[in-house]
Amino acid sequence: MAARLIVQALARRFGGLVAVDAVDLEIASGSVHGVIGPNGAGKTTLLNLVSGHLAATSGAVRFDSIDITRWPPERRARAGIRRTFQNLKLFPQMSVLENVMVGMHGQTRCELWQALLRTPVQRAEEQSIASAARGALEFVGLLHVASVPAGTLPHGTQRLIEIARAFVAKPALLLLDEPAAGLNRVECRRLVELIRVIRASGITVMLVEHHMDVVMPLCDRVTVLNYGRRLADGTPSEIREHPEVIKAYLGGGTPMSRRQPAQAPEAAHAAP
Repeated sequence: MAARLIVQALARRFGGLVAVDAVDLEIASGSVHGVIGPNGAGKTTLLNLVSGHLAATSGAVRFDSIDITRWPPERRARAGIRRTFQNLKLFPQMSVLENVMVGMHGQTRCELWQALLRTPVQRAEEQSIASAARGALEFVGLLHVASVPAGTLPHGTQRLIEIARAFVAKPALLLLDEPAAGLNRVECRRLVELIRVIRASGITVMLVEHHMDVVMPLCDRVTVLNYGRRLADGTPSEIREHPEVIKAYLGGGTPMSRRQPAQAPEAAHAAP
């Protein structure tokens, strides 16, 4: 299977602190690729480097064989890379529908003067965006709350709104930063099914996550980070039994396959 994303010797330094250290990563087109590791291992920093929200100190990011290392995040978004955030970034006073419509900002063509004058072209574009947003809400099962202010809804629902906002533009690569954070087991199972449907629609997914009951049944491959470096890469079954992963990530000698699926414990170290 062809690679949708290739990360080569990617590094990010904050002064004397190395948050991501010469990481290599390859994500196959149409797959779900998990990135796991203890808190502070560099997972979100890696995601920020892929999305362009942080600039790389060294190394390269290639998307569909194109070097995008120096591209700003808005250019990457237009090229088909969309993301969610570990901390929800919704507009709480805006409706659910309006929040999802924001995800189409990169596809708008009308200029400010057209919006101010409410020209026919601008009105038609707005209607098209609203229709796409309603389709995304229906996809995640939230069309019935389209008119509700996003900030009044439960945390798990807000997570789905953010996924809908990233999904609405039909990206080629969807970056999910801990989408299961704060969800209960039932919500986690629904999330797994939703991401499976997203993958079936042809979207490649890079998933940063702590919940093993989300990662293991869902991902085609898993990369493990520790202290900013790649510790292991393989199938979920290979990662479960990997001795260095067990030692660094779970802090013990029992293979992950023999443990109850649960959220991984926090590590003592804390890099960005």
